[in-house]
Amino acid sequence: TPDFYKETWWNLNNIPSAPDSVLRHVRVGINGINVPWMYYGCMFSTFCWHNEDNYLYSINYHHKGAAKQWYGVPGTKKDSDGLEKVFKSFLSIKMRDVPDLLHHITTIFSPRLLQNSDVGVCKILQYPGEFVVTFPRAFHGGFSLGPNAGEAVNFATHDWIAYGSDANERYRSYARPAVFSHDRLTFTMANHLHEQKRYGTCSLLLEELEHLVNEELSLRTQLIETGVRDVSNLITLPRNRLDQLDEESADYDDKRLCHACKHVCFFSAVACECSQTKVSCLRHSHYMCRCTPHRRYLMIWSDEDELKTTLQNVRTYCDTLKQQEEDKTQQESTTGTTANTTTTENKPKSESPSKSSKNTPTIYQLPIAPGVEKDRELHKHEQINLEPVLADPNYIQPVRTYDPNKPKVTRSATSMAGSPVITTPSTSTNVMEEDEKRRQVSDGNETSDGEDSSIHNKINHTNQQGDVASSNSDTNTLPPTNSNVRIVSADIQ
Repeated sequence: TPDFYKETWWNLNNIPSAPDSVLRHVRVGINGINVPWMYYGCMFSTFCWHNEDNYLYSINYHHKGAAKQWYGVPGTKKDSDGLEKVFKSFLSIKMRDVPDLLHHITTIFSPRLLQNSDVGVCKILQYPGEFVVTFPRAFHGGFSLGPNAGEAVNFATHDWIAYGSDANERYRSYARPAVFSHDRLTFTMANHLHEQKRYGTCSLLLEELEHLVNEELSLRTQLIETGVRDVSNLITLPRNRLDQLDEESADYDDKRLCHACKHVCFFSAVACECSQTKVSCLRHSHYMCRCTPHRRYLMIWSDEDELKTTLQNVRTYCDTLKQQEEDKTQQESTTGTTANTTTTENKPKSESPSKSSKNTPTIYQLPIAPGVEKDRELHKHEQINLEPVLADPNYIQPVRTYDPNKPKVTRSATSMAGSPVITTPSTSTNVMEEDEKRRQVSDGNETSDGEDSSIHNKINHTNQQGDVASSNSDTNTLPPTNSNVRIVSADIQ
């Protein structure tokens, strides 16, 4: 029903605000983050290599049209650093002028370059009606196989907090503003402890909070010892709002960005008498100006008592969850042992072990996701379609093979991601005309920088070699060099 699709959490408008989603505390609309974006593609339109803002999760739904070819690199440190190393090795000259080029989402290169560098790469074809989920820090890219329409949005579970911390540090190293304050969201999560259901995720929050509080208090002490004044008793600053991140809070955060690293100075900031607008985080106050430390002063929004009280509350709640899980595990283990003993004593000799095991309760039971009970009730009588999802089940992919005895084109039914496509032009003149058109299009896409063009040519040359190698593995023989058969594309294995 329309109401179901309007209210279900699978609606991409609802996922960011779903229960157990961290982004539900972000009440200001951020396009592409908690407000879905629509993406319209055409033949070979690309989405370049990138990972999500703040290393968030993402979910992409294919509404209609041709399939999308996705390539993904796991979000592990080894694989993510491996992709960045390949990126820098082939575009080192360009990155001298643009150090954060990877964040611009304007560069695509063959997955074969990653495979040659022992970087794990996965691929998948996404058809209409399918979701693709990317995990924190996982790089992904790809292209469309024709006109299509998709929709995407970000979300974050409670285990995301550690990845968010890594993203925050990376942005500070590049002086790149984050889409929202990581410190604010961390403290907002700490003030909604009732949402923490597991000890594992709560311990991640505690670890990040300990890092933030210890660094904040340590740097405050160091700055005061060097002569920076604490004027918290002389001026009154508005309290940080910790129940949610609304539009007013976001606007206020934009006014207290560190001049050096663009980090939101959420807990405190350093200012100087020489400027009425410039502030600095506690790490980079020495970059702010050439004034002596005695002219600088601390602006504090969260005092020491508030920081320590919040940290202690999280630590206490975390210990409570740990004790509850240990008691529950011990109780379930005891119940399971008692049930096994009772079943063994009352079991008839002729009863098979498989029947008696059904009465034994399971120790670990997965929690049911919010909203599933209602979905089960509404759709319990519907039949589940187990047929494979295809863009067009009647589509026949032409596969042309070369026969040295009798040159002709043969066709066979294959999947959308099947063998390489080989065309047979009618005359050699058509071949030359098509090559000239393709060369003009390729020249129009190259940069004016000679050094960068040579790098792109090197990458393109590598891709062409990879296509020929892939074609050789799919066919028994390659056409002779003097024939009219020309390979125009090949599947990357």
